Amino acid sequence: MGANTLAYVVLLAMAFSVASASDPSPLQDFCVAVNDTKDTVFVNGKFCRDPKLATPNDFFFSGLRLPGNTSNKLGSMVTPANAAQIPGLNTLGVSLARVDYAPYGLNPPHTHPRATEILTVLEGTLYVGFVTSNPDNRLISKVLYKGDVFVFPQGLIHFQLNVGKTNAVAIASLSSQNPGVITIANAVFGSKPAISVDVLTKAFQVDKNEVNYLQSQFWTDNHTY
Repeated sequence: MGANTLAYVVLLAMAFSVASASDPSPLQDFCVAVNDTKDTVFVNGKFCRDPKLATPNDFFFSGLRLPGNTSNKLGSMVTPANAAQIPGLNTLGVSLARVDYAPYGLNPPHTHPRATEILTVLEGTLYVGFVTSNPDNRLISKVLYKGDVFVFPQGLIHFQLNVGKTNAVAIASLSSQNPGVITIANAVFGSKPAISVDVLTKAFQVDKNEVNYLQSQFWTDNHTY
């Protein structure tokens, strides 16, 4: 095989590997998640129940009917509907979440490492935005009203703030059955074990007392699991 042909094959293989770096396509009509690994087949990260044994409840979740409890420091609560709550979502590459906001409640800056998010406002008024990657770090933001939709690209830091005087509700649609979430403040200042103060003082250009204060806080997790 000539050098040019070999280089072409390598580049093509790399392109395919990048193109497939997301939730894989289903290998069958559905793959209901089970915890018992006996007599099951390992597919796409979770074990699958025999399709003949699937029931309507495998594809059903009533947890988004009720508002989340927003009586926390952030004034918001995220209720997910992913493969953990709906076993029938396994391998299908999508999920939802309901987000409730008290007046002036915040869904703080966070990222979803495995999913793009589309947010639809059901009630209220939200100020939302995301920050682009280095070196620009450009803030793209907008005020949303009932019925408005906004997209947060995969992996980018984003947030939502209820700027109204009444409760707000939104539905987030995500392009992964397990999008993951990294809340920036919790990860940086609430990690276990704690990140070295020397690292954080230099990274944020603040003194050690400020870092110690931030690390001593209780960082609220506004997600139900």
